[in-house]
Amino acid sequence: MPILLAVSVVLFGLRLWAASRVGFGDSEALYASWAVHPQPAYLDHPGLVGVVARAIGEGGIPTPAQTHVVTAVVATLVPWLVVAVARAAGAEKRPAVIAGLVVALVPEIAVGLFALTPDLLLAPLWLGALGLTIIGLSPRVATNEGAPTSQRFVPSIRTAGALLGAGLLAGMAASAKVSGFLLVAALVAVYVQVARSHEGPASVRAARSLWPWAGLGAGAVVIVPFVLYEARLGWPMLRHRFVDTQQGAGLALKNLGALLGGQLVYVSPVVLVLAVLVARDLVRRRNDDVASRVLFWSFALPLVPLVALCVWSPVAEPHWIAPPLLALPIHAARRATDGARFARRRLVASAAIVAGAFTLAAHAWVLVPAAARLVPDSLDPKADIANELYGWPQAIEAVRAQMALAATPFDPEGREVVVVGPHWTICAQLHAALPGVRVGCATPVTDDFDRWLPRDTWRRADNVLFVTDNRFGGDGADQLPELVRVSQSRVHTLRGGRPAREFDLYLYSRRQRADFEPLAPPAPHLAIASDRSLDHGAPILVRARTLLATDGVHDSHQSDLRHHALAVRARRVRERRREERRRHHEWRRPIVEVRAVRSAHRRREGV
Repeated sequence: MPILLAVSVVLFGLRLWAASRVGFGDSEALYASWAVHPQPAYLDHPGLVGVVARAIGEGGIPTPAQTHVVTAVVATLVPWLVVAVARAAGAEKRPAVIAGLVVALVPEIAVGLFALTPDLLLAPLWLGALGLTIIGLSPRVATNEGAPTSQRFVPSIRTAGALLGAGLLAGMAASAKVSGFLLVAALVAVYVQVARSHEGPASVRAARSLWPWAGLGAGAVVIVPFVLYEARLGWPMLRHRFVDTQQGAGLALKNLGALLGGQLVYVSPVVLVLAVLVARDLVRRRNDDVASRVLFWSFALPLVPLVALCVWSPVAEPHWIAPPLLALPIHAARRATDGARFARRRLVASAAIVAGAFTLAAHAWVLVPAAARLVPDSLDPKADIANELYGWPQAIEAVRAQMALAATPFDPEGREVVVVGPHWTICAQLHAALPGVRVGCATPVTDDFDRWLPRDTWRRADNVLFVTDNRFGGDGADQLPELVRVSQSRVHTLRGGRPAREFDLYLYSRRQRADFEPLAPPAPHLAIASDRSLDHGAPILVRARTLLATDGVHDSHQSDLRHHALAVRARRVRERRREERRRHHEWRRPIVEVRAVRSAHRRREGV
């Protein structure tokens, strides 16, 4: 127990340090953006993570610091939940704590749960459902052996509450991530098997009672809005997941290699060997008792389709199979006292040490910028996913500077400018960092931004700022054929003295209808030799020529965009006020006519 407590404190401190230094990852920024677009489901996942993001942000998009403090707490508590479930399943205290220690050190938990993702919610919900199912199907009640079987067991409040809670948590897991539906199916399989088995009378009667199914009904209440929403829209999530994003899908050794290689990194090699040994033992002992049945079905039933999906899909990620693996440390803790081979002290210690080394290396790579100097200069910065956590504060400053170029007295910050990115990863970061600003997206396939701000809408905007980075090509001109570029800027970022990212910003306007001749590009911007923030260059000005009619001859004159925008806005205000006066007069005219008729009538009547 003291070792697990010490490890938890150290990891919690590392997470708080990371919360003060890094921003959102690309996917995390998308989930944070869901806070201001409440929906039962999105194209990638059900909507529970959006509800949590909205709660953290108090109704708006949360900041990275706010979010990561919450995720640090949840990630730190997950290993302790493993200990609690193992104890509920009958494991002794010491093996349960060791199982929690190994889980705490595994990179997939120690690092992966730092981000606000559906997996952060799925892990405790999955574990909670397993623990409550085991408690509910293992009632501790006195039985009258001489009484008829039908009279030996009456579900207690503990049993009923546990089974109700298990179904509810399984439903919430499905509302966090679609793989949670596999947990619901696993619970159904457990209840059916236990009800038809020759387990203890109390367990069989508990499985045959109303409460397991009432719990699943409670979970269905959580799932129904998601299912109805998807059905009403024609199942867009399924189409997005299995059609739009699956170019080149098919069973391939490359996908299998990516899955296995990912497990070596996400779980660590020795823990992976330990997991294989525990899984084999769980399959052999799947019918030993109620807890073994629960752990087996929650492991095997979800794992098969998830592995098949990972082998079939070229965009699958290794962590997709993580939820079923949560049953393994619980089974290992239960079997440790039986002298199982995988419970040997040297093997478990090696697994914990290697997993801890992987976790510390991952934290050092992300949090110590100088670590970037360890890679060869020839390595493409795009290959380092840690770079997506840095550079956005400087890029957002440049975005605001470009937006200000289109400012008017009525919009001094230029917030009416529509900001557009070439891919949802860019758009999500912009949306999360610019609350209240309209953000569109030019992802090659349909994404959530197409519902929030359709492409036809942002293409009709007066001013559009196109933001991209070195992962994507193009300057947005093909997306905005009716607009002309009036300004651009570039942002260079370094990490550990190495180039990390390069952002390009292009401001387009509908208000300038002329040829644009760019000025000679300025000298390359010098990035500050600092491990923290990086400099961004001044905007690259664009010389605009506006054609004016003077004495029948068109001449070219330099025009200030802000003066031109002010004139356009003033003309629109005058037209709007003129229209309002016209409508007011039209509304008043019938009243005046009625009053005139009444006055004439009164004069004729002599009133």
